[in-house]
Amino acid sequence: MLVQATNRLRQASARSRSKHLFNRAKAVFPDGTTRATVERDPFPIYLQRGEGAYLIDVDGSRYLDLNNNFTTLIHGHGFAPVAEAVVDLLHSGTCFANPTEHEIALAELLTARIPAMERVRFVNSGTEAVMFAIKAARAFTGRPAIARIEGAYHGAYDWAEAGQGVAPDEDGWEPAPVATPAYRGTPPSVAKEVHLLRFNDIDGLEARLSAASDRIACVLIDPMPSRAGLMHPEPDFVKALSQTARKHGILIIADEVLNLRQGYAGASARYGLNPDLVTAGKIIGGGFPIGAIGGREEVMRVFGTADARPLLPQGGTFSANPVSMAAGWAAMAAMTPHAFERLEAMGNRLRSGLRASIARRDAWFSVTGATSLFRIHPKRVVPREYRDAYLGAEATSLMRGMSRHFLETGILLPFGAAACLSTAMVDSDIDLILSAFDEFLEAETPSGKERAQ
Repeated sequence: MLVQATNRLRQASARSRSKHLFNRAKAVFPDGTTRATVERDPFPIYLQRGEGAYLIDVDGSRYLDLNNNFTTLIHGHGFAPVAEAVVDLLHSGTCFANPTEHEIALAELLTARIPAMERVRFVNSGTEAVMFAIKAARAFTGRPAIARIEGAYHGAYDWAEAGQGVAPDEDGWEPAPVATPAYRGTPPSVAKEVHLLRFNDIDGLEARLSAASDRIACVLIDPMPSRAGLMHPEPDFVKALSQTARKHGILIIADEVLNLRQGYAGASARYGLNPDLVTAGKIIGGGFPIGAIGGREEVMRVFGTADARPLLPQGGTFSANPVSMAAGWAAMAAMTPHAFERLEAMGNRLRSGLRASIARRDAWFSVTGATSLFRIHPKRVVPREYRDAYLGAEATSLMRGMSRHFLETGILLPFGAAACLSTAMVDSDIDLILSAFDEFLEAETPSGKERAQ
């Protein structure tokens, strides 16, 4: 309570140091930041350092971090094994044109854990991993088009972006989703080669894949789409996806850049999905830039074999750099089955507590997520697809208010994205989250009143 009171007092000063830094930044960056995902209300909070599960900003306020750089830092901040591994490397050299043993060690760890990763290639980001996975599917099948889930986020590759920002028009939703480019000036041909599917919609899945089966190289799917609502995949949908894709020779790419943190073997194994390719990133880099494409040996041969030129050349100046490799190995080696079980237990307790508060107050909210991930929705019924989770203007305003309330309580809660736990958290941190949410419901949410969708 003392920390919360101190935070509120400091916030009354309008975060003067952060405001000053943002004014400086606007003179050198187009919008004052270098990432579109940086939250500002009305300006960003500038950070000084991280300590375990907590962050300290430049004005001295302390926050429980439920963002962890968009789910990357599964151990929180300043994790000692990662810091020690990196410090040992700094005086030996940070990047080379030649390979090092560090990349073999991390590849061995990943291929031993993740059933679908028989072979692996390293790149520098999740976006790059998805891009090369799509290119690999095209090279393997000889087909140009892809299918992907409406509203899901897969990074910044043109084809992976098309369809991630779908919104209803004045007449509501189109019955069948239509891909639209993510930015003005995108070649019209991009959207023509992207076929959108609705999550957990079996009939639509089968119809759309069958109709364009001769052109579709792959289905790109996040097993639990974060930006689209963090919904559970229904078993029948996963089964239908596998059967329909196999029937038409379409590869399945599981984008686990975010959701690999769902278990020791990743999210696909958890939900019974058997992909041809898997993309990874975030947690496998220990807080440093990284991406990985893994998959069936037969498919991964498009990147080359010992006796054949690659169908798909792939390089990268910083791909498999020893710092990311060593940091990633240290972070992942510490994620034992027991560590995953502990995170899941904390996540279960948190989600159960949030739902109990909702039920007790008959509030117009629901909770999605699994393991160390959760998301709160201003919806009475738990969303099962992106359209259910979509926020209108009133719901957006309500959720902004919730984020502000959490901030005042000393918690950084991501807006419109998955919140996550870290191994640095303890039971009292879960209590803090539950208390903040219950206070918000008591102060801001009319019981039993339907919210605008």
